[in-house]
Amino acid sequence: MIAGFRNTALRRALTSSALASCGTAKTGLAKSQFLRGIVSATNAGGTQSVTGVIKHDHRELEDYYNRIISTNDPDEQARYQNLFVWELARHSIGEELVVYPAFEKFLPSGEQMATKDRKEHQLVKEKLYEFQNLKPGDARFATTLLALFKDLKQHMKEEEEEELVALEGAIEDGHSEKLARSFERTKMFVPTRSHPRAPDKPPFETVAGLMTAPLDKVRDMFTKFPID
Repeated sequence: MIAGFRNTALRRALTSSALASCGTAKTGLAKSQFLRGIVSATNAGGTQSVTGVIKHDHRELEDYYNRIISTNDPDEQARYQNLFVWELARHSIGEELVVYPAFEKFLPSGEQMATKDRKEHQLVKEKLYEFQNLKPGDARFATTLLALFKDLKQHMKEEEEEELVALEGAIEDGHSEKLARSFERTKMFVPTRSHPRAPDKPPFETVAGLMTAPLDKVRDMFTKFPID
């Protein structure tokens, strides 16, 4: 009963915190999408693997990218630009704090793999930093996004087809689900914009993230997101 109470209380606290960081409904960020991570992170009976949650993020990023490039409406482009930045920033740090340390711990070549991925992340973060400061009408808006996504797409492909396959084969039953829940929880508390000069390894990345995230979340309150 006590455990049930703690889980219920945690869920309520996280939901309240998340909605507060969203700001009022005028932000337009769909509540169901924002709360997906909370439900996953607080659901002790969840069975989704770390590969599953990462692939889900990848498909979302592909969707946001396609929505930006498939419309000529500046307002819609700006809304999905903000959502793309919001998701990619959180996803990248979540991987660096949870997934890459797992590579290093469980895979024989994990340290080299994690180092390579962090270097690739750095390139993406630098381009994301540039992209997040552009507006749809800027001359470099489309070319910056295309260059960013070209690098990101290759990175995601290698993760899905090689690295995560190796990790899943090296860890015990149940550990993938634990990593998935840790990954989703971590994303709730990290910065929501790109900060390429920040550290990219724990514990320094954790400290920097905790200092930067509140400022990003205040900014999110005044940022336009897709309505649904």
